[in-house]
Amino acid sequence: MAMRGLRPICEIQYLDYLLYGLQIMSDDLSTLQWRTVGGQKAPVIIRTRGHRLEGVWHSGSPMGMIINALRGLYICVPRNMTQAAGIYNTLLSADEPALVVESLNGYRLKERVPENWGEFKVQLGIPEILREGKDVTLVSYGSTLRLCMDAAKQLQEADISVEVIDVQTLLPFDKNNSIVESVKKTNRLLVVDEDVPGGASAFIMQNILENQNGFKYLDSEPKTLTAKEHRPAYGSDGDFFSKPGVVDIYDAVYSMMNEADPVKWPAIY
Repeated sequence: MAMRGLRPICEIQYLDYLLYGLQIMSDDLSTLQWRTVGGQKAPVIIRTRGHRLEGVWHSGSPMGMIINALRGLYICVPRNMTQAAGIYNTLLSADEPALVVESLNGYRLKERVPENWGEFKVQLGIPEILREGKDVTLVSYGSTLRLCMDAAKQLQEADISVEVIDVQTLLPFDKNNSIVESVKKTNRLLVVDEDVPGGASAFIMQNILENQNGFKYLDSEPKTLTAKEHRPAYGSDGDFFSKPGVVDIYDAVYSMMNEADPVKWPAIY
């Protein structure tokens, strides 16, 4: 349909079930423009949702698999539904195929309603600073951004200033190399992710430390905070035991500051 001029939006519910469409997305859709030297285009938008819903097959966040199998697609990870709408507006005027991963928890949150629905756009590959800080750079995406913001507020009470950055898209990733500017200021980096260790967090870390030369500006060891190395536990246990939460984020940031100044930030445990 897309190759014949239409603008289809495919629905895959949920993110875990992307496996069933992965082969054609990887072999055919993501490579079409490259294989035809731009002669053919298929601007398909694939819409799915995931993160943090109870259930073994509804809680996965296989972002590492996705970004490595689907080079050639935009991989968009909006933190809420307003951002998702802006991303859809951008994609509907683009020629490239894309995957948009909506946050299931976002459906339950109230947001300010934009007056320009269908018009405003979100630039792809441009991170957004949600909260400015001077002590630690905290980088994340999707549903974990809300947890990061909650943790940053609590850390402020401990006199720890956290800069929270939403990458917004994993492909492309930070086209202007802007995240390293935050690392230059804070000299500390924590990447929070719901994927398993070595997944999207490793991708983000490599981009910041190697491609953006962020290692030059670190005073502390860079850290990743991810899900556990297993499928999420069943029911609410999966959310608590398998995925990073506000307490986990708080502890990870606090331990970095404890290492930097154990007198001002004494060990909690």
